[in-house]
Formats: sequence, C-alpha cells, structure tokens
Amino acid sequence: MSLVAQLVLVAGVLMAVLFIYAWRRIERANVAMGLTPATQPPTVDGLGIGFVANFFDTLGIGSFATTTAYVKFRNLVRDEHLPGTLNVGHALPTIVQAIIFTTAIAVAPLTLISMVAAAVAGGYLGAGVVSKLPRRSIQLGMGIALLVAAAIFVMKVTGVLPPGGNSLGLTGGVLVFAIVVNFVLGALMQLGIGLYAPCLMLVSLLGMNPIAAFPIMMASCACLMPVSSLKFIREGKYDKRLGIGLALGGIPGVLIAAFIVKSLPLAWLYWLVVIVVLYAATLMLRSALQPQPRAEKKP
Repeated sequence: MSLVAQLVLVAGVLMAVLFIYAWRRIERANVAMGLTPATQPPTVDGLGIGFVANFFDTLGIGSFATTTAYVKFRNLVRDEHLPGTLNVGHALPTIVQAIIFTTAIAVAPLTLISMVAAAVAGGYLGAGVVSKLPRRSIQLGMGIALLVAAAIFVMKVTGVLPPGGNSLGLTGGVLVFAIVVNFVLGALMQLGIGLYAPCLMLVSLLGMNPIAAFPIMMASCACLMPVSSLKFIREGKYDKRLGIGLALGGIPGVLIAAFIVKSLPLAWLYWLVVIVVLYAATLMLRSALQPQPRAEKKP
C-alpha cells in the first residue's frame, strides 16, 4: 500500500471515530435535557434499506434517491427530518466506501483535495440552511431533487451521459469550474440530490476518466456528510432510530459489494429505480401542495 493510500486509510478511520464520538456526545446531551429517549434501538426498516441502498450505492446506483423512495412509500419519517436522516444514516457507510476507492484508484491529488474541500464547504453551508427550513420548503426541494435524480438515471441508462476521456486530473480554469460545481453539489446534497451521478457527469464532461469519479464523489460525500450531519443532529432534525439502522445495515452492504460481488449488470435496476423515484417525487410534491395545518393562535 502506497503512502498516500495509508494516509487516506488513517484519515478515514479517524474521521469515522470522531463522527461517532461527536454524535454520541450530542445525543447524550439531548437525553440529559430530556429532548430524546435514552434507549432508541435501530429499526428493522433502517437495517434493511441501509444494507440494500449502500450495497447498490457501492456499485454506482446511489443511496439517497432509493432510500428516500422507500422511506416516503412506508411513511417512516416526517418529511422535514428526511434530509438529516439521509446524511446521518449514510455517513459511516460512505466513509467506508471512500477508504476503499481512494486507496484503490489513483487521482491527481490537487483535483481530489480541492473538489472534496469544495463539496465539504457546500455541504456545511447547505446543512445550516436546510436544517432550519419549514416542512413545505423541504417537501418542494426534495420533490424537485427526486425528479432531477430520475432524469440523471434515465440519461445514464440510455447512454446520454458522455463517455469521458483518459485524464485522472484537471488543471487551470477547468479545475476551478469543477471546484465551483462540486461546491454546489455539496450544498444540494442537503436536499436529497445525491452527489454521485452529477459528479460522474461532471468529470466525464470535463474529459476525465469516469473511474476517477468514484474516489472524488465518495471522498466528497465521506467528508461532507459527517460535517453536515452534526448540524442536523444538533437541531434534532433527523430520525435517530432510522439513522442508526441505516448506518449499521449499510456498512456490511458496502463491504459485500466492494469485495465479494464487485460488479453486476445494473441496467434493469436503473429503470426500476427511475419508476420508484418518480413515485416518491409525486408523493413528496403532492404533500407539499396540500394545505398546511394552521398554527393555533395563542389567546
């Protein structure tokens, strides 16, 4: 293992440990103040969808759209808590993915580090905004995000996305453009637009080898999700039981996909995901357009 790979491994493990520590510390404070129950075991739904979503996430499907569709179909979480639950629950499995892919695929260090830093900054600012948004705004945002995700899935399965080039790095104005776009993608992740597919499209359009997208997009998510997740945890804008289930179920899903399965013919699954995501988008937008209950006036 190269020195860079060793540094990535150490950084990934350290990030996971720090995230777990901070998560537990915030939750203990919430329990002490009586804001949340002391015992909240993971849900069966969380364990199951965490495994499935992160299994296919590792193979390139993406976990946010599929998780959102299932959660909305089963009505498991209040809509305004869904962005936080996605980020908190999928943070640890994504860190595992990032360790695997950044140690296996070489990308120009400047390109990787600058694009990851931009995504983290975007995610941090985006989480601060989304964690304070009212329910209807989040419903509208996530409904539109799901439609965007469905469109990208269709482009991917029909071959509309560019094939890409051979480069493993960017320079000059092209790199600056990629940094700006990744900043925006990091912010949009907080509304449920997964970064994977848009990042793959970005690096391919800029002439990079599509395989280079895997360490970039996974390292971006692995770094920005713990940072943004802590904002949602502090605000109490996530479902704790489902989040724990996604994390515990997701890690073995990542490991099995990466080291045992490695690849699958996924074209048919993309079409299934498109149908499910469009259904979830319809439910979310319909909820947003329904009359909202009026707050009772104080006498």
